[in-house]
Amino acid sequence: MNEVTKRFSIIVLITLGATFGLHTLLNYCINLPLFQNMIVESYCCNAIIAILIFWILVSLKEKYKNHIGFIFLFGSGTKFLMFFAIFYRPFKQDGEIIIYEFISFFLPYTICLILETYQLSKQLNKM
Repeated sequence: MNEVTKRFSIIVLITLGATFGLHTLLNYCINLPLFQNMIVESYCCNAIIAILIFWILVSLKEKYKNHIGFIFLFGSGTKFLMFFAIFYRPFKQDGEIIIYEFISFFLPYTICLILETYQLSKQLNKM
């Protein structure tokens, strides 16, 4: 793992850690169970996939510079497949996906996507 990926990993872990803390605090304030809706699994999976995708993109940016956007889209598609493979069935078990289930996956997903996009654009602009 190179320096750029290590720095990105730290940023992702700190940002998602703070978001997770706020998310569980909000659950507490509105009298919901703190760790409902696979919230821990969601934050962990999104962090791991984001770091892995970023590492792959940074590693391949020189060799496949004309195709890096497609690789990024493939990574985003992988995250959606992860949602359907891991989270969709438990969320849909009661017949519907409630807002709290939706937020528990898509909040960390969105944060990771923003961080990935921003950091990757910085790396590509250096080329």
